[in-house]
Amino acid sequence: MKKILTLIMIVSLTAGLAAQETKVKTGWNFGALPTITFDTDLGFQYGGLVNLFNYGTGDIFPKYYQSLYFEVSRFTKGSGINRFMFESDYLIPGIQYAVDLSYLTDEAYDFYGFNGYDAVYNCCWADSESPEYLTRMFYRNKRQYFRFKNDFQGRLAGENLNWNAGFNIQKFTVGLVDIEKLNKGKDPADQLPSHNTQPGLYQLYNEWGIISDEEFDGGWVNTIKAGLTYDTRDNRANPMKGIWTEAGVEASLGFLGSENSFGKLYFTHRQYFTLIPEDLSFAYRLGYQSTIFGDAPSYYQSQVIVSILRGATSEGLGGGKSLRGVLRNRVIGDGFVYGNAELRWKAVRFNFINQAFYIGVNGFTDFGMVTKKIDFAIPNITPNGHMWTTSDFFSQDAEKLHITAGAGLRIVMNENFIIAIDLGKAFNEQDGNIGFYMGLNYLF
Repeated sequence: MKKILTLIMIVSLTAGLAAQETKVKTGWNFGALPTITFDTDLGFQYGGLVNLFNYGTGDIFPKYYQSLYFEVSRFTKGSGINRFMFESDYLIPGIQYAVDLSYLTDEAYDFYGFNGYDAVYNCCWADSESPEYLTRMFYRNKRQYFRFKNDFQGRLAGENLNWNAGFNIQKFTVGLVDIEKLNKGKDPADQLPSHNTQPGLYQLYNEWGIISDEEFDGGWVNTIKAGLTYDTRDNRANPMKGIWTEAGVEASLGFLGSENSFGKLYFTHRQYFTLIPEDLSFAYRLGYQSTIFGDAPSYYQSQVIVSILRGATSEGLGGGKSLRGVLRNRVIGDGFVYGNAELRWKAVRFNFINQAFYIGVNGFTDFGMVTKKIDFAIPNITPNGHMWTTSDFFSQDAEKLHITAGAGLRIVMNENFIIAIDLGKAFNEQDGNIGFYMGLNYLF
């Protein structure tokens, strides 16, 4: 998706219920971020988000008692985000609780096939300026995603070892891109071809039997999760030192109402080092995830499991939450490994409208690859009207490390409300080219 950022407005206001000082915040504070972006096929995006923090009397600042997050945004062609998240360490005594209720719609969800470089990507097929152009929607499908996610964490031993658990109710509705909707209002020369005239990759995977008819339109994935977390971070939003390591198992079982029974093991290690006190730090993250029993449905393989969800999505590999610069969902497998390394500098500090701000910059490199491939029979594609052959879509045993590098900007209010902008560059043209991302919070 090639988005053109046309307007960013940052509004930072205070709604404190008690007298507030510049450095230590009390009462309720919030940050709001309305945005407008544009996409050729999806149209304009409009809406906004609000993140509220309750600091109480300020005795635990920069930590907070509760956080509430609201986001509603739309594309004029129908895609959108509807999300509410509540997080607190104090609602249930001794337990950190986070609940996420979301309905995410995507008229053009990225689909590049399975097993990373084993699936050949031809950018010209989706480039309307190329003589090889087929359709801009060749590597897209339609997805609607309902999620009710509940995560819990409590003390197990000592100050740092915790248990974590959770349950999720999720419904994936998947299908072909709604060509008629995307063509609405366009000149005939700019309209997309129909699925009968020009099938996309998702449709072809179904015709070739790689994606079954049962999985083609999505389904329910209701899961339970349990694991361990070791946490010595000095700050949750942007630690300057400490370790955050977690491991667990997520299971989707028939008696929970799921359409597939399977289990996945996940492991993530994050570590933070202070290089210059209060100003410069180095952070890295290593992650691994793999199916350990059963068959995960194709529409769930893009999900990256975490103990507590921080953003609107946790998907990949590829995109702003995992491999910045790699096409979203480019690296999909039954198991994968990934990593990120960042230098983070709090370059400028200042006070504005009675709030404490800093401007941060970061340089990063991201990497990842499939470690366990989705098993399927490679079809024998004979030349047809498109003169396609098997090698146009599949390159057996081609998977290797996907690597990117880039830089980012952070605008941070009161240590917790973080506006994030990242620009990443893929090293291999099979992964795309440059990715631009704007959202909230540090990556990890």
